[in-house]
Amino acid sequence: MTGPSYGVTLQGVDPPATFTAMVGEIESLGFSHLWLTDSSLHARNCYSYLTLAAVSSSRLRLGTAVTNPVTRHPAITAAAAATLDEVSAGRAILGIGAGDRPLLALGRKPCSPAVLADAIEAIRALWSGDEVTVTSPGFALDHAHLRFEARPGLPVFVSASGPKTLELAGGLADGVILLVGLFPDAVTWALEHIDRGARAAGRPRPHTALFAYGAISDDQDAALAAGRSIAAWFPQTAPHLCRLAGLDGETVDAVRASYAGGEFQEAGAAARLLPDDFVRRMALAGDAGEAAGRVRDVLRAGVDSVHVFPLGADRMATVRAFADVMKTINPPTGSDR
Repeated sequence: MTGPSYGVTLQGVDPPATFTAMVGEIESLGFSHLWLTDSSLHARNCYSYLTLAAVSSSRLRLGTAVTNPVTRHPAITAAAAATLDEVSAGRAILGIGAGDRPLLALGRKPCSPAVLADAIEAIRALWSGDEVTVTSPGFALDHAHLRFEARPGLPVFVSASGPKTLELAGGLADGVILLVGLFPDAVTWALEHIDRGARAAGRPRPHTALFAYGAISDDQDAALAAGRSIAAWFPQTAPHLCRLAGLDGETVDAVRASYAGGEFQEAGAAARLLPDDFVRRMALAGDAGEAAGRVRDVLRAGVDSVHVFPLGADRMATVRAFADVMKTINPPTGSDR
């Protein structure tokens, strides 16, 4: 029996040489996936760093986590992902979503689920060698086609935390990146929506990859502090998950008023309003034993893989600790796509 696959998600905040060393260590620790955020102005270019990762590794699956059809035209994304796939000998994954609050700094807003679906359809058609003509709010293609060969089966993972996007992902994605916290009720709720979309499309549930933000440390205060910033993201972008986690409406409103937007690291003042138990439900915010309990809970609830997004002063310490946690966990799980 094999255990679940597990990965790491990073932002391109480190210099190239440091990042390359991190990639080598991540692969040596047994991780199966490495994801890079596409964070507008907040980090280095994800495709440049994913190319560094491709030539610095031999086994890691490499994906965007996530790009969007607002800041990048779907045709540009199709070419970029196909190029990464070729450089990495077929190890690329396109992670894509509607966009998040950093878009506000560019004067843009996240796209609708319908536009996201149009973008994915267009990207897949381009990979298949089709000539594509489409007009969708936010982008258009006029008799467009890739002038180099791409892999038609390059997997598409859709990032989702809301019901409409979860259902869309269930109906069309190869995988779903779940941003729903680390407690079973949220996973059950998300899987119900994914299954609803899959049933409507007459297909099985796609692979579900849960992202676990935060820190693992014996210094409980430091771990809790690291998890607070992402916990503050949820009242602003996913208040329905806060209700599931038992956070009262008054606190949700106070956090929303304090955290106007931008990257989750910018939510420091808002994060201080959150109770500790809520932070621990939404993020890794404790020692290895607590992390193992959280990971076991979400795996039992039905996710297929778990991917750590390390926060705090020593991100690689959390990566190493997470690798140790995953090596102790061996439940039955769905196939890794």
